[in-house]
Amino acid sequence: MTTGLENLKVYQMTEALEVEVYKILKEFPKEEIYGSVDQIKRSSSSVSNNIAEGYGRYSFAEKIRYMYIAKGEAEETKRNIIRSSKKGLLSVNVANKLSDMYTDLLKAISGYIRFLKDKSTK
Repeated sequence: MTTGLENLKVYQMTEALEVEVYKILKEFPKEEIYGSVDQIKRSSSSVSNNIAEGYGRYSFAEKIRYMYIAKGEAEETKRNIIRSSKKGLLSVNVANKLSDMYTDLLKAISGYIRFLKDKSTK
């Protein structure tokens, strides 16, 4: 059974990206488990978690606040992926692909924020 949240495009994008990131992180060296891997996993999951938490909030102001937090976490994840490539932990091609996907997600979150703001003024 799907919920309204699971039908939300921005949430679907976030979940798919989180799964993709987790698959890629399995290839990182063992010594990065408590460094880059842990940080990227936490920020990646936080995007999904904040969207879910915001979705469940009552007021538009609260929903919007959680979307801004999710946007910050998405940007953090994107930057950590780019840095991982610069450190040689991730190929440039994979990093660019993920970076582009996070850019699309950031745009989608911004669009959802605009939608919520429009609904809140009606």
